[in-house]
Amino acid sequence: MATFVSFLLNKMMNFFNKTMIHFLMIFLIMMGPIASAAQGKVNYRKVAQSDSAVGYASFYSNKFIGKKTASGEIFSQDKLTCAHNSLPMGTMLKVTNLNNDKSVTVRVNDRMHRRNPRLVDLSKAAAKLLDFKGEGVIKVRVEVQKRG
Repeated sequence: MATFVSFLLNKMMNFFNKTMIHFLMIFLIMMGPIASAAQGKVNYRKVAQSDSAVGYASFYSNKFIGKKTASGEIFSQDKLTCAHNSLPMGTMLKVTNLNNDKSVTVRVNDRMHRRNPRLVDLSKAAAKLLDFKGEGVIKVRVEVQKRG
């Protein structure tokens, strides 16, 4: 009789442990989007594509000069180009600095790192026309002019 009771207790504990593990897995999966939203980060690849968006822009580091972009062309800080994570290559964007209403039209020719929370990365020529004034990141509105 004692073996039967210990057998039943063992089965009940295994069931309880598996149920708790499943519950915790479902809970964590459901809480993931809430936790990332609470951090104020936006994954632009998961945002529905529209013709206009407001977010943050930065500009490329000089370490990318002369290297191939995701489109295959050689990167130059002197061209009016940008990196965007979801719009097709060749898409023309109007980027407006929301601090001073200056705008520039750029062409998407690269992708950012997948964890980059910004909307676009601009060449220094585009950043200069937007009057970044030494700021590394500015708030911008991005509008699709022509899809690539």
